[in-house]
Amino acid sequence: MKDPIFTGSAVAIITPFTPDGVDLPALGRLIDFQLAAGTDALVICGTTGEAAAMTYTERMRTIEYAVQRVDRRIPVIAGTGSNCTENAVALSRDAIQAGVDGLLVVTPYYNKATQEGLLRHYRQIADTVDRPMILYNVPSRTGVSFQAATYAALAAHPNINGVKEASGSMSLVQATRCTCPEDFFIWSGNDEDTAAICLLGGKGVISVAANVVPQEMVRLTHLALFGQLAEAGRLQLRLKALIDGLFMEVNPIPVKTALHLMGHCQEVFRLPMCPLSPAHRTELEGILRSYALIE
Repeated sequence: MKDPIFTGSAVAIITPFTPDGVDLPALGRLIDFQLAAGTDALVICGTTGEAAAMTYTERMRTIEYAVQRVDRRIPVIAGTGSNCTENAVALSRDAIQAGVDGLLVVTPYYNKATQEGLLRHYRQIADTVDRPMILYNVPSRTGVSFQAATYAALAAHPNINGVKEASGSMSLVQATRCTCPEDFFIWSGNDEDTAAICLLGGKGVISVAANVVPQEMVRLTHLALFGQLAEAGRLQLRLKALIDGLFMEVNPIPVKTALHLMGHCQEVFRLPMCPLSPAHRTELEGILRSYALIE
Protein backbone atom coordinates (compact mmCIF):
# COMPACT_ATOMS: atom_id res chain seq x y z
CA MET A 1 0.00 0.00 0.00
CA LYS A 2 1.48 3.32 -1.10
CA ASP A 3 1.35 6.52 0.96
CA PRO A 4 0.64 9.90 -0.68
CA ILE A 5 3.77 11.96 -1.13
CA PHE A 6 1.85 14.82 0.47
CA THR A 7 -1.61 15.68 1.71
CA GLY A 8 -2.98 19.22 1.62
CA SER A 9 -1.60 22.19 -0.32
CA ALA A 10 1.54 22.08 -2.46
CA VAL A 11 2.64 25.36 -3.97
CA ALA A 12 3.53 25.33 -7.67
CA ILE A 13 6.16 27.95 -6.97
CA ILE A 14 7.25 30.56 -9.50
CA THR A 15 10.86 30.93 -10.60
CA PRO A 16 12.00 34.50 -9.92
CA PHE A 17 14.34 35.86 -12.56
CA THR A 18 16.66 38.79 -12.99
CA PRO A 19 17.62 39.94 -16.50
CA ASP A 20 20.74 37.79 -16.08
CA GLY A 21 19.33 34.53 -14.71
CA VAL A 22 17.50 32.84 -11.87
CA ASP A 23 17.18 35.03 -8.77
CA LEU A 24 18.11 32.44 -6.15
CA PRO A 25 18.01 34.85 -3.17
CA ALA A 26 14.43 35.81 -4.11
CA LEU A 27 13.56 32.13 -4.50
CA GLY A 28 14.92 31.50 -1.03
CA ARG A 29 12.70 34.21 0.42
CA LEU A 30 9.68 32.78 -1.41
CA ILE A 31 10.42 29.32 -0.04
CA ASP A 32 10.75 30.75 3.48
CA PHE A 33 7.37 32.50 3.00
CA GLN A 34 5.80 29.15 2.11
CA LEU A 35 7.38 27.29 5.01
CA ALA A 36 6.24 29.94 7.48
CA ALA A 37 2.69 29.63 6.14
CA GLY A 38 2.58 25.88 6.70
CA THR A 39 2.53 24.82 3.05
CA ASP A 40 2.51 21.01 2.86
CA ALA A 41 4.83 20.51 -0.16
CA LEU A 42 6.74 22.49 -2.76
CA VAL A 43 6.69 21.88 -6.51
CA ILE A 44 9.72 23.40 -8.23
CA CYS A 45 10.30 23.94 -11.96
CA GLY A 46 6.77 23.19 -13.06
CA THR A 47 4.57 25.13 -15.47
CA THR A 48 4.21 28.02 -13.02
CA GLY A 49 7.99 28.00 -12.64
CA GLU A 50 8.50 28.68 -16.38
CA ALA A 51 10.70 25.59 -16.55
CA ALA A 52 10.09 25.19 -20.28
CA ALA A 53 12.00 28.44 -20.85
CA MET A 54 14.94 27.53 -18.60
CA THR A 55 18.17 25.86 -19.63
CA TYR A 56 18.92 22.37 -18.32
CA THR A 57 21.68 23.76 -16.10
CA GLU A 58 19.35 26.42 -14.67
CA ARG A 59 16.67 23.86 -13.91
CA MET A 60 19.02 21.58 -12.04
CA ARG A 61 20.63 24.40 -10.08
CA THR A 62 17.19 25.72 -9.13
CA ILE A 63 16.04 22.27 -8.02
CA GLU A 64 19.23 21.75 -5.99
CA TYR A 65 18.78 25.14 -4.33
CA ALA A 66 15.16 24.41 -3.42
CA VAL A 67 16.10 21.06 -1.90
CA GLN A 68 18.84 22.67 0.17
CA ARG A 69 16.65 25.57 1.31
CA VAL A 70 13.73 23.35 2.32
CA ASP A 71 16.13 21.01 4.14
CA ARG A 72 13.65 18.11 4.47
CA ARG A 73 11.00 20.17 6.25
CA ILE A 74 8.40 19.40 3.57
CA PRO A 75 8.51 17.27 0.40
CA VAL A 76 10.11 18.86 -2.67
CA ILE A 77 8.67 17.67 -5.97
CA ALA A 78 10.40 18.56 -9.25
CA GLY A 79 8.73 19.01 -12.61
CA THR A 80 10.60 16.69 -14.97
CA GLY A 81 8.20 16.15 -17.85
CA SER A 82 9.11 16.36 -21.52
CA ASN A 83 7.57 15.46 -24.87
CA CYS A 84 10.65 13.26 -25.40
CA THR A 85 10.64 10.21 -23.15
CA GLU A 86 14.43 9.99 -22.96
CA ASN A 87 14.65 13.65 -21.93
CA ALA A 88 12.06 13.05 -19.20
CA VAL A 89 14.10 10.08 -17.97
CA ALA A 90 17.27 12.19 -17.85
CA LEU A 91 15.54 15.10 -16.08
CA SER A 92 14.01 12.71 -13.56
CA ARG A 93 17.30 10.96 -12.80
CA ASP A 94 19.14 14.25 -12.35
CA ALA A 95 16.40 15.69 -10.13
CA ILE A 96 16.60 12.60 -7.92
CA GLN A 97 20.38 13.04 -7.78
CA ALA A 98 19.70 16.61 -6.59
CA GLY A 99 17.70 15.19 -3.69
CA VAL A 100 14.03 15.68 -4.53
CA ASP A 101 11.37 13.65 -2.77
CA GLY A 102 9.19 13.14 -5.84
CA LEU A 103 8.56 13.95 -9.49
CA LEU A 104 5.75 15.66 -11.38
CA VAL A 105 5.65 14.49 -14.99
CA VAL A 106 3.35 16.16 -17.50
CA THR A 107 1.87 14.27 -20.44
CA PRO A 108 4.06 14.58 -23.55
CA TYR A 109 2.90 17.73 -25.30
CA TYR A 110 2.67 18.34 -29.07
CA ASN A 111 3.18 14.67 -29.92
CA LYS A 112 -0.40 13.91 -28.80
CA ALA A 113 0.32 10.35 -27.72
CA THR A 114 -2.29 7.61 -27.81
CA GLN A 115 -3.34 6.01 -24.51
CA GLU A 116 -0.93 3.16 -25.30
CA GLY A 117 1.80 5.73 -25.91
CA LEU A 118 1.07 7.31 -22.53
CA LEU A 119 1.31 3.90 -20.86
CA ARG A 120 4.68 3.19 -22.43
CA HIS A 121 6.02 6.70 -21.77
CA TYR A 122 5.21 6.67 -18.06
CA ARG A 123 6.23 3.07 -17.47
CA GLN A 124 9.62 3.73 -19.03
CA ILE A 125 10.19 6.74 -16.76
CA ALA A 126 8.85 4.98 -13.65
CA ASP A 127 11.05 1.95 -14.30
CA THR A 128 14.17 4.11 -14.08
CA VAL A 129 13.43 6.06 -10.87
CA ASP A 130 13.20 5.25 -7.19
CA ARG A 131 10.96 8.11 -6.04
CA PRO A 132 7.18 8.55 -6.20
CA MET A 133 5.98 10.06 -9.45
CA ILE A 134 2.85 12.15 -9.93
CA LEU A 135 1.29 12.12 -13.38
CA TYR A 136 0.13 15.52 -14.65
CA ASN A 137 -2.97 15.76 -16.83
CA VAL A 138 -3.46 19.25 -18.32
CA PRO A 139 -4.97 18.79 -21.79
CA SER A 140 -5.52 22.54 -22.32
CA ARG A 141 -1.72 22.85 -22.57
CA THR A 142 -0.66 19.50 -23.98
CA GLY A 143 -3.41 18.48 -26.42
CA VAL A 144 -3.84 15.02 -24.87
CA SER A 145 -5.81 13.72 -21.89
CA PHE A 146 -5.66 10.55 -19.85
CA GLN A 147 -8.57 8.16 -19.72
CA ALA A 148 -9.51 6.56 -16.40
CA ALA A 149 -8.58 3.10 -17.71
CA THR A 150 -5.05 4.36 -18.42
CA TYR A 151 -4.76 5.69 -14.88
CA ALA A 152 -5.89 2.28 -13.61
CA ALA A 153 -3.21 0.50 -15.64
CA LEU A 154 -0.47 2.87 -14.43
CA ALA A 155 -1.66 2.69 -10.82
CA ALA A 156 -0.16 -0.81 -10.57
CA HIS A 157 3.37 0.57 -10.90
CA PRO A 158 4.99 0.92 -7.46
CA ASN A 159 6.62 4.26 -8.33
CA ILE A 160 3.46 5.96 -9.65
CA ASN A 161 1.81 7.78 -6.75
CA GLY A 162 -1.16 9.42 -8.45
CA VAL A 163 -2.15 12.34 -10.64
CA LYS A 164 -2.35 16.10 -10.66
CA GLU A 165 -5.70 16.36 -12.39
CA ALA A 166 -6.10 19.65 -14.27
CA SER A 167 -8.52 18.58 -16.98
CA GLY A 168 -11.41 20.36 -15.28
CA SER A 169 -13.51 17.24 -15.82
CA MET A 170 -15.28 16.14 -12.66
CA SER A 171 -16.56 13.16 -14.63
CA LEU A 172 -12.98 12.00 -15.22
CA VAL A 173 -12.15 12.55 -11.54
CA GLN A 174 -15.12 10.42 -10.49
CA ALA A 175 -14.32 7.70 -13.04
CA THR A 176 -10.71 7.67 -11.85
CA ARG A 177 -11.69 7.34 -8.20
CA CYS A 178 -14.13 4.56 -9.05
CA THR A 179 -11.67 2.71 -11.32
CA CYS A 180 -8.34 3.04 -9.54
CA PRO A 181 -7.15 1.56 -6.25
CA GLU A 182 -7.24 3.69 -3.11
CA ASP A 183 -3.47 4.20 -3.23
CA PHE A 184 -3.63 5.96 -6.59
CA PHE A 185 -4.00 9.48 -5.25
CA ILE A 186 -5.64 12.49 -6.92
CA TRP A 187 -4.62 16.10 -6.42
CA SER A 188 -6.45 19.03 -7.94
CA GLY A 189 -4.44 20.86 -10.58
CA ASN A 190 -6.92 23.75 -10.70
CA ASP A 191 -7.33 25.98 -7.66
CA GLU A 192 -11.02 26.43 -8.36
CA ASP A 193 -11.61 22.66 -8.22
CA THR A 194 -9.83 22.08 -4.90
CA ALA A 195 -12.79 21.58 -2.56
CA ALA A 196 -14.72 19.54 -5.11
CA ILE A 197 -11.85 17.14 -5.80
CA CYS A 198 -11.16 16.72 -2.07
CA LEU A 199 -14.84 15.88 -1.62
CA LEU A 200 -14.47 13.20 -4.31
CA GLY A 201 -11.58 11.56 -2.50
CA GLY A 202 -8.68 13.77 -3.56
CA LYS A 203 -5.68 14.46 -1.34
CA GLY A 204 -5.37 18.20 -1.90
CA VAL A 205 -4.08 20.60 -4.53
CA ILE A 206 -0.97 21.61 -6.41
CA SER A 207 -1.72 25.30 -6.33
CA VAL A 208 -0.88 28.50 -8.17
CA ALA A 209 -2.87 30.64 -5.73
CA ALA A 210 -0.74 29.32 -2.87
CA ASN A 211 2.06 31.54 -4.15
CA VAL A 212 0.14 34.58 -2.83
CA VAL A 213 -2.26 33.10 -0.23
CA PRO A 214 -0.48 30.00 1.11
CA GLN A 215 -2.22 29.94 4.48
CA GLU A 216 -5.65 30.11 2.86
CA MET A 217 -4.90 27.21 0.50
CA VAL A 218 -3.59 25.12 3.38
CA ARG A 219 -6.73 25.91 5.35
CA LEU A 220 -9.01 25.16 2.38
CA THR A 221 -7.50 21.72 1.81
CA HIS A 222 -7.41 20.82 5.48
CA LEU A 223 -11.06 21.84 5.97
CA ALA A 224 -12.11 19.78 2.96
CA LEU A 225 -10.00 16.77 3.89
CA PHE A 226 -11.13 16.66 7.50
CA GLY A 227 -14.85 16.85 6.88
CA GLN A 228 -15.59 20.52 7.46
CA LEU A 229 -17.22 20.71 4.07
CA ALA A 230 -19.54 23.67 4.50
CA GLU A 231 -16.70 25.83 5.77
CA ALA A 232 -14.45 24.59 2.97
CA GLY A 233 -17.11 25.52 0.43
CA ARG A 234 -17.42 29.01 1.86
CA LEU A 235 -13.66 29.54 1.72
CA GLN A 236 -13.51 28.21 -1.86
CA LEU A 237 -16.14 30.75 -2.86
CA ARG A 238 -14.40 33.57 -0.99
CA LEU A 239 -11.21 32.86 -2.94
CA LYS A 240 -12.95 32.74 -6.32
CA ALA A 241 -12.29 36.35 -7.38
CA LEU A 242 -8.60 36.03 -6.51
CA ILE A 243 -8.23 32.70 -8.30
CA ASP A 244 -9.99 34.10 -11.38
CA GLY A 245 -7.67 37.12 -11.29
CA LEU A 246 -4.59 34.92 -11.18
CA PHE A 247 -5.71 33.34 -14.46
CA MET A 248 -6.88 36.47 -16.31
CA GLU A 249 -3.94 35.86 -18.65
CA VAL A 250 -1.81 32.76 -19.19
CA ASN A 251 -0.25 31.38 -16.01
CA PRO A 252 2.25 32.39 -14.60
CA ILE A 253 1.95 35.97 -15.88
CA PRO A 254 -0.65 37.18 -13.35
CA VAL A 255 0.73 35.34 -10.32
CA LYS A 256 4.28 36.56 -10.90
CA THR A 257 2.93 40.09 -11.37
CA ALA A 258 1.02 39.71 -8.09
CA LEU A 259 4.15 38.57 -6.26
CA HIS A 260 6.05 41.54 -7.69
CA LEU A 261 3.32 43.92 -6.49
CA MET A 262 3.55 42.26 -3.07
CA GLY A 263 7.31 42.94 -3.01
CA HIS A 264 8.53 39.36 -3.38
CA CYS A 265 10.33 39.36 -6.75
CA GLN A 266 11.21 41.28 -9.87
CA GLU A 267 8.68 41.40 -12.70
CA VAL A 268 10.90 39.49 -15.13
CA PHE A 269 9.55 36.81 -17.47
CA ARG A 270 11.12 34.47 -20.00
CA LEU A 271 9.77 34.76 -23.52
CA PRO A 272 7.28 33.74 -24.74
CA MET A 273 5.84 34.88 -21.37
CA CYS A 274 5.57 38.66 -21.26
CA PRO A 275 4.24 41.33 -18.87
CA LEU A 276 0.56 41.59 -17.98
CA SER A 277 -1.44 44.01 -20.15
CA PRO A 278 -2.01 47.46 -18.58
CA ALA A 279 -5.78 46.96 -18.28
CA HIS A 280 -5.36 43.58 -16.57
CA ARG A 281 -2.64 44.96 -14.31
CA THR A 282 -5.03 47.62 -13.03
CA GLU A 283 -7.70 44.97 -12.50
CA LEU A 284 -5.27 42.68 -10.69
CA GLU A 285 -4.15 45.49 -8.39
CA GLY A 286 -7.76 46.06 -7.41
CA ILE A 287 -8.26 42.36 -6.66
CA LEU A 288 -5.11 42.21 -4.53
CA ARG A 289 -6.24 45.27 -2.56
CA SER A 290 -9.64 43.69 -1.94
CA TYR A 291 -7.86 40.72 -0.32
CA ALA A 292 -5.55 43.07 1.65
CA LEU A 293 -2.50 41.66 -0.15
CA ILE A 294 -1.25 45.10 -1.17
CA GLU A 295 -2.03 48.60 0.10
